[in-house]
Amino acid sequence: MKFTQFLKTKGAIASIFMGIFYAVAMLGIFLPGYTALPGNMDDLKIALVNDDKGETGSQIANQLSESLPFKTIETDITNKAAMKGLEKNELALVIHIPESFSENAQSGATANIDFTVNEASATMVSSAMSSVVTEINKQLSASFSQQTAQGVLMNFNVPQEQAAEISSQIENSYVGNYVVINDVPDGMHNNMLPMFLTMAGYVGAMIAAMQLVGSFKASRGKASKTKLFVFVQGTALLIAVLSTIAALSIVFSITDVELSLLLPIAAQQVLMYMAAFNVCAIMIFLLGEGGMVLNIPILLMQTIANGATMPRDMMYLPYEWFSYITPMYHSVQSYFAIMFGSISPAPFLWGLAAVGGGAMLINILIVSFFHKPLPVTEPTAEPATQKNTAEITV
Repeated sequence: MKFTQFLKTKGAIASIFMGIFYAVAMLGIFLPGYTALPGNMDDLKIALVNDDKGETGSQIANQLSESLPFKTIETDITNKAAMKGLEKNELALVIHIPESFSENAQSGATANIDFTVNEASATMVSSAMSSVVTEINKQLSASFSQQTAQGVLMNFNVPQEQAAEISSQIENSYVGNYVVINDVPDGMHNNMLPMFLTMAGYVGAMIAAMQLVGSFKASRGKASKTKLFVFVQGTALLIAVLSTIAALSIVFSITDVELSLLLPIAAQQVLMYMAAFNVCAIMIFLLGEGGMVLNIPILLMQTIANGATMPRDMMYLPYEWFSYITPMYHSVQSYFAIMFGSISPAPFLWGLAAVGGGAMLINILIVSFFHKPLPVTEPTAEPATQKNTAEITV
């Protein structure tokens, strides 16, 4: 066989096609998707709560409203409601000016502003908010130091014993408190665990979908298609349980997740696997092994649309749309809530169950209407058995 003849084989042609297709799909999906960072940061929603009735607090609030780089700044909201929105990741940052702000600023006492972020959220949000708060504090600190200096240093004939006290007063005239809720343990392996755990299950489910649907088609005629479909789902469930045991044995030996969360995390991982399996099986039931060509872009889209790196507010429309109808977003957000958050994961788990149930229903319809029933042939008895039977009869 010549090299040119080998290149014409089915395996070589498929490999060449997939090499080119995967490169184009990956770069064509990742690069446009990540241009939203940091370009769409102004789409994040924040809250600015001013509980101070004095003039200084109002001036600061107006200054921040005009200078902050966000399109949506909630101002008509209580601090309690804003904190609830932050816990649910509906807000990226809560700025709270307390009641005593003006009084402290005018009396020379330390004036505080609280900047609160939720670390159990997309990586981009917490890092971006940290940068924003640092810049705000730098500007406000300089402004307050200047105002305090003008107020207390009316002349330069300051007694030496008061110099240190005045210097300290100027330096500490303003303090910005950076407050973190739902603190995630240090280490990228902790912060990215919701995404990594979801990805591990999804990729395994995608490969299993190709292999088990292939077994479904190869076994046609040996059992009814209904029974074979049940066999496929049962095998997928078995794999989901075994792979979850393997995955969590690594997770709990490396990360800082509390052991008390083992059962809820395990239950979600099994649910996520089944949802991912049925989503991936749709294309395989329809197109055979060629369905993997479409499953790969669907997977790549979800690596951006799962909310681990950026929230929905920053996503372009196709990625945001994918986050609703595919499993990864619901799984990642639920893991954040279970592992590090302070809210119920129930809405995300219901979303994950809805995606999985909808995908299974689609697969049932495909098997019912696109796969014609074949007559089931019973296995014939082995010759040796027939011979023995005949001898006994005689």
